[in-house]
Amino acid sequence: STTTADATFKRDDLIGAGEGVFGKGAEGFASIIEKILKDQGQPNAYIAGREASGAIVVGLRYGSGVMTHKVEGQMPVYWTGPSLGFDLGGDANKVFVLVYNLYDTEELYRRFPAAEGRLYFVGGFAATYLRRGNIVLIPVRLGVGWRAGVNVGYMNFTHKSKWLPF
Repeated sequence: STTTADATFKRDDLIGAGEGVFGKGAEGFASIIEKILKDQGQPNAYIAGREASGAIVVGLRYGSGVMTHKVEGQMPVYWTGPSLGFDLGGDANKVFVLVYNLYDTEELYRRFPAAEGRLYFVGGFAATYLRRGNIVLIPVRLGVGWRAGVNVGYMNFTHKSKWLPF
């Protein structure tokens, strides 16, 4: 049987994976990860992905990425969620999601509403808190500032891409 320590990702694993998303030495990334780990403990999965928005002013953002689960390995994931007007243009944003208490990866494929919980802002990074049952998701995004809290009402995860197959 694996011990809890073997079933979660540690600081260095997460920072290494996040640098794959945001680039090496992304200012503030290590600090925001350290803050989250101090408050929340170590996640048992993470998602490295990217997002693009599909409308002007109010619309949907679309995301795709790869979830790495400590026990079940890697799998593709897709999601949609609301977006607001400052996502104008076709910019793709990058996102790195810490996933807690996900013991069966099938449990990810549903809607996660924004929940009461800490919001984190360090450097150019912002992290929000989404929760469904015991499963907690903490998406870390670059460059959305204080508006991240407004901007993420939920993330709805699916096995297949809904709209944008990137």
